[in-house]
Amino acid sequence: MDKWVIGFWGCYFGTTALMLAGSAWAFARTLRRISLNAALSALASTFFVVAFLGGFPIADADAMARFQAHIATLVSGPLAYQLLAILGLLRSSARKRRAAFSLGAFCALVLAIGWCLQPMDALALSTGMACLLGFVALFGTLYSAWRGAKLAWAAVLSVFSMLVALAGLGWIALSQQQAPWPVHVVSALAATIYLITMAGVLWMRYAYLVELHEAMAQGPSYDPVTRMRSHAETGQLVGTVFRGFRQDRIPLGIIVLTIANIYALEKLHGFAAVNSALFVCSGRLRRSVPANVEIGRLGSDGFLLVMRHCTDSGRLIDVARSLESRLRKSVVLNTSREVAQLESTSAVWRAEIGVGVMVVSNTAVRGSSAVAMARGMSRTAISYASRIAWYDASSAEIVELPVLSPA
Repeated sequence: MDKWVIGFWGCYFGTTALMLAGSAWAFARTLRRISLNAALSALASTFFVVAFLGGFPIADADAMARFQAHIATLVSGPLAYQLLAILGLLRSSARKRRAAFSLGAFCALVLAIGWCLQPMDALALSTGMACLLGFVALFGTLYSAWRGAKLAWAAVLSVFSMLVALAGLGWIALSQQQAPWPVHVVSALAATIYLITMAGVLWMRYAYLVELHEAMAQGPSYDPVTRMRSHAETGQLVGTVFRGFRQDRIPLGIIVLTIANIYALEKLHGFAAVNSALFVCSGRLRRSVPANVEIGRLGSDGFLLVMRHCTDSGRLIDVARSLESRLRKSVVLNTSREVAQLESTSAVWRAEIGVGVMVVSNTAVRGSSAVAMARGMSRTAISYASRIAWYDASSAEIVELPVLSPA
């Protein structure tokens, strides 16, 4: 096989691996609907590609043709259903049932007819059926684009690339791997574009659902700027956590991060810049906290993190160091409220972070008192070299954590 063929198909399989890794990350972040749809697209498409490239150990040509015909039929049906669902064309349960029944019946009919034909003819029929479903999906995406759907034009490119890949792979399979190398190159490139655009469509389709889920979970106390609990909701969280702490008597870890120069930022660049800074800092914070840490906004310049069952103070300190390091990196702020100027009006800003860290093991301590103390420690820590203050329960003193030397 020509080196260009190996290179382009290697690019496709590398894209598949990245998409599966992204699916695993999304699943770990509880975005299960996104991860399952992305994994289904990647695995089904790759199974189709490997089969049509003759990658399965089937020596008999007729048996391979039968196998490829079945793969083409069984893979194209679910992918067509998935694409229609992503475009929002199957919103009602009745439409979903009709679409599933129609596609299932059509695929079963094609398989039945294929067994009445010679293997190569059955392969040609299944490939034609897959292309027909692709054209139906293309018509659906064009219809959605005409209606003004945001995802439609990306979906049009995705489906068009899929059709090009289907035609090329069909040529390769029907010629029994004797197709010229440009057919391989075009097919691999089209298949790669299909995966990339489909990943983008999936993310755009479900990103707003993730935001909606958070808003519904937090209710009116949800803070749209930081996309986390508001100050009032954080207070309710503290009450709930401390009630559980008094019952199980397992220590709690508390971290408070305070941004000291947020007020100065407002005076220099306005409230829009403050919202931009909070948006970026909260995003970094959410991506950095461990899964078992509750997080919320604290006042207008701080964040509260609560670690349940904190039996290892060293781990709590490591989390605090990591968060301080992430949040003090430079931020490019949008300083205009005009949408058209968001990318043209910007300023570089660095957050001055103070971190207060403490472990609560005394069940007599009130939640509000513990949070207030940690918040005061975070403000004091701004003057420390390490920017982290630790409450030493053995001496009942607030001490500065040492600055770690670079590795």
